[in-house]
Amino acid sequence: MAKIDFGGVWEEVVTAEEFPLEKAREVLKNETVAVVGYGVQGPGQALNMKDNGIRVIVGQREGGASWEKALADGFVPGETLFSPEEAARRGTVIQYLLSDAGQKTMWPAIKACLNEGDALYFSHGFSIVYKERTGVIPPPNVDVILVAPKGSGRTVRTNFLAGSGINSSYAIFQDYTGRALERTIALGVAIGSGYLFPTTFANEVYSDLTGERGVLMGALAGIMEAQYNLLRKHGHSPSEAFNETVEELTQSLIRLVADNGMDWMYGNCSTTAQRGALDWKGRFRDAVVPVFDELYARVLSGEETQIVLDANSAPDYRQRLDKELAEMRESEMWRAGAAVRSLRPENRKK
Repeated sequence: MAKIDFGGVWEEVVTAEEFPLEKAREVLKNETVAVVGYGVQGPGQALNMKDNGIRVIVGQREGGASWEKALADGFVPGETLFSPEEAARRGTVIQYLLSDAGQKTMWPAIKACLNEGDALYFSHGFSIVYKERTGVIPPPNVDVILVAPKGSGRTVRTNFLAGSGINSSYAIFQDYTGRALERTIALGVAIGSGYLFPTTFANEVYSDLTGERGVLMGALAGIMEAQYNLLRKHGHSPSEAFNETVEELTQSLIRLVADNGMDWMYGNCSTTAQRGALDWKGRFRDAVVPVFDELYARVLSGEETQIVLDANSAPDYRQRLDKELAEMRESEMWRAGAAVRSLRPENRKK
């Protein structure tokens, strides 16, 4: 492992220098990785491992959209594509990548398919940490491990194809074989992680649930809506309001942050922007602290977990989700966004 200074705090991380792909292939040469669930994370991880020379099979219910996607991606029924139970029986590493609610529902069937010495792999600590609510309690004779890419399943794949990777956290919950750590790191390398950093199942799920509801998705969308609506209220056009709220952020400023950090982005903007941002960032930070405190407390208590399980288990969940997303898509702000995106030079050439 490499010791890296993260702002004055030293952490150990795993990079390709310490654990190259060739070593991962050696560790996994006798393993069959069964990817159970081919929805969000499944395709990216399965295809990256396949491209990296790992023996991969997929477990998915026949007939649905995810089964059809697996077929289109080159998995063959009866050879590399099976039912979830059959894949779990055949695999020595079972990547349990169903939705959190799906993991709860299918757990009794999958548990019955585990063999002594298998590795039960998660990309989210949810089912294990909230076991009282999910019922996911692994048997004592398997390794229980985690590799959690810090990005969407789609990005796991696109970054891999672009020659980069998504950073991932990793954790060991149960080490039955004595090989759990090397299996975990090898799998993290095989799915194309940029680098790997250690965590625990609990820390992974607490940070993940907070991040998704906070800066990564919930807070971002909410703040965008608030600014867009304010500008529209004061007479700014939809195009102007959207460009000043979303387009400039996603197409320009966030890329500067990604390249060299927030201070570098500030340093490469106008002096008017610099001064205003520095003066106001503290006020925004202080304003949302109570909201984040409440959010984290609800994550720790399991309240957010129960909401997810109840909502995702409802028979009309997909219809209600589609309705909520349609309302967002059909709002003036995001209809303006569709128009703005259509005017980008790369889209006008199509």
